[in-house]
Amino acid sequence: MQDLILHHYPTSPFSEKVRLILGYKQLAWKSVIIPSIMPKPDVLALTGGYRKTPFLQIGADIYCDTALICDVLEHRQPSPTLYPTHNKGVARVLAQWADTTLFWAAMAYNLSPRGAAAMFAGAPPEVAKAFSADRGAMAVGMTRLRPGDATAAYKSYLRRLANMLEGQAYLLGDAPTVADFAAYHPLWFSRVRNAVMGDILNATPGVLAWMDRIAALGHGSFDKIDSGDAIAVAAASQPQALGDEPFQDEHGIPLGSRVSIAAETFGTETTEGELIAATRMHYTLRRTDERAGTVHVHFPRVGYVLRALDAA
Repeated sequence: MQDLILHHYPTSPFSEKVRLILGYKQLAWKSVIIPSIMPKPDVLALTGGYRKTPFLQIGADIYCDTALICDVLEHRQPSPTLYPTHNKGVARVLAQWADTTLFWAAMAYNLSPRGAAAMFAGAPPEVAKAFSADRGAMAVGMTRLRPGDATAAYKSYLRRLANMLEGQAYLLGDAPTVADFAAYHPLWFSRVRNAVMGDILNATPGVLAWMDRIAALGHGSFDKIDSGDAIAVAAASQPQALGDEPFQDEHGIPLGSRVSIAAETFGTETTEGELIAATRMHYTLRRTDERAGTVHVHFPRVGYVLRALDAA
């Protein structure tokens, strides 16, 4: 069985979501630390354009977006489950809300002037400037909350999470689901990454106790490798055979077409390749890189835009 290789960096909130799921499922993995801002040449060699963090590599298969990564890890290790049968739909919907609405309110609060000053305290001015320019480029066209509005929304969302935790250890019962990990990571950023902003959590002690329970799951067992080694793994591997799930054609784009895929909003850089699968849950593109060889790059359907490329 090929290794799980997570491409991430320590302060990435979405990476913390996946690291904790790896710990919860007690999966061994390889850690590749990638840059937090562009340029990311080794990332693009594998993804073809997608530059958000994290992504998961298994041999010559590249899985983008944590929603899809969660499904891959569930398939790899079904127990303990992220999607309990009696709450599967609720868990997915709550996780999607947490990864979007809750996340962006938390980030607008965390990166308010006070938060940004604390986060970059002691760093040369060009570091903060480069980070701001990088994230600004990723957010072109997005409507972002002003700090005051974000703070009000974040406080409201924390109270709702506290309500859900009354009388139970986790958001949907006695065991964590994908919803817990999705809701945890924006709060982790406030509490751990930018602790000066963590006082907002003090009004919801039940949420803090829940965060302690999630954090105690740890990150599992991992070894560090560098990005060059990960690219070599891809080059030496063959992509996994595609499953027999039926083709779900919602766009009138036949398999074998040259296409591009990009996120709907944040981080809309495109990946181009040959469309070789479009299932109920995800898209797969085949592409070739001079260093990584032939790879299959996978994206979830929800939150991504598929377009046919004009023949040239």
